[in-house]
Amino acid sequence: MQAEPKKSLVGEEYEVEIGPVAHGGHCIARTSEGQVLFVRHTLPGERVVARVTEGEEGARFLRADAVEILEPSKDRIEAPCPFAGPGRCGGCDWQHAKPGAQRRLKGEVVAEQLKRLAGLTPEEAGWDGTVMPAEGDKLPAGQVPQWRTRVQYAVDAEGHAGLRRHRSHEVERIDHCMIAAEGVSELGIERRDWAGMESVEAIAASGSQDRQVILTPRPGARLPIVELDRPVSVMRVDEKSGGVHRVHGRPFVRERADDRTYRVGAGGFWQVHPKAADTLMKAVMQGLLPRKGDMALDLYCGVGLFAGALADRVGEKGAVLGIESGKRAVEDARHNLAGFDRVRIEQGKVESVLPRTGITEVDLVVLDPPRAGAGRKTVEHLSSLGARRIAYVACDPAALARDLGYFRDGGYRVRTLRVFDLFPMTHHVECVAILEPAEK
Repeated sequence: MQAEPKKSLVGEEYEVEIGPVAHGGHCIARTSEGQVLFVRHTLPGERVVARVTEGEEGARFLRADAVEILEPSKDRIEAPCPFAGPGRCGGCDWQHAKPGAQRRLKGEVVAEQLKRLAGLTPEEAGWDGTVMPAEGDKLPAGQVPQWRTRVQYAVDAEGHAGLRRHRSHEVERIDHCMIAAEGVSELGIERRDWAGMESVEAIAASGSQDRQVILTPRPGARLPIVELDRPVSVMRVDEKSGGVHRVHGRPFVRERADDRTYRVGAGGFWQVHPKAADTLMKAVMQGLLPRKGDMALDLYCGVGLFAGALADRVGEKGAVLGIESGKRAVEDARHNLAGFDRVRIEQGKVESVLPRTGITEVDLVVLDPPRAGAGRKTVEHLSSLGARRIAYVACDPAALARDLGYFRDGGYRVRTLRVFDLFPMTHHVECVAILEPAEK
């Protein structure tokens, strides 16, 4: 006999007290029956009416939006963006919070993940609990940093560009994104007709005047003639292979960090905030303190940002091996670091390539893994190489905390942790942990 389908609770409303912030841009509350609610558009300590957006009777938790604020927090402000709010654009999480409060909330999330997944207090991680804004981002409440140098616009059925709603394929039409960098805004993407396109990604390099758009057509659609308010190069995503091909202009943009120019091919990874590459590079080098003659690894190396900084500092007697899975990124990294004889870039997944290299010891390691983290197997391998110091750059505090637990099992402790707010208005945060052998 088939079980009765569970009743959807979407649209149900509950008056609730809001508890602590959780990882993901929402806070935790409970219904009077004890069911957990993950509530967006609210702040700890508030009393709100929460309307369920996802979930059913008996589910472990429900997702909800705060649709009426009965008792506001002192950290609440009027959202500066007209497209933010329940059921609207999903690009930002904290438009309704003062900038200082946003950073405090992010710090609370990092501390909670460290404690829950790695058993570490901030003191044990060598962290003073602060989340540092990027240079120039400390603005009064109501002002928004224009930091996003890459914006992926979704296109609706009528050809209007917008941004997706939270956890939805629906497109919120916008006339301007407040967090978009000036170089993106001045292209005028939102004012053009993009009929036949699935998405339009706009890239404004912060290290040069290079501008690029990457078009993803709907099946069978023809590319439009791209006439924007500034010169751009145009790329397209192939619907069969998913590869990115040049339509016209340069197939890359040029970025700057550590007084060096880096070529970044279409779809290649580069930090989105204009100050992020230098901020993270400095934090990593200050933590590692490379010496002349060191042997270093740069894992998940992208186009070679950390490998280049290391190569500069370990000198001609040192050596750097970078490993990266993306074919295009490897080509760019080899081009970017061609001036260093003692730098080698290998293509493939870190967990496959690293064991094949035959390397048994190194002095320094940098790893900047994707959101899922490096994982136990890779961490165990790294722990066996005897590095003097390891720098772990993380965009997800949960994955970082899990991997720090594995490093502890492998004989490493956290020396220092620094946390940077390189994604203002969103729940994302960037961490740099420096590890050393525990017996030190």
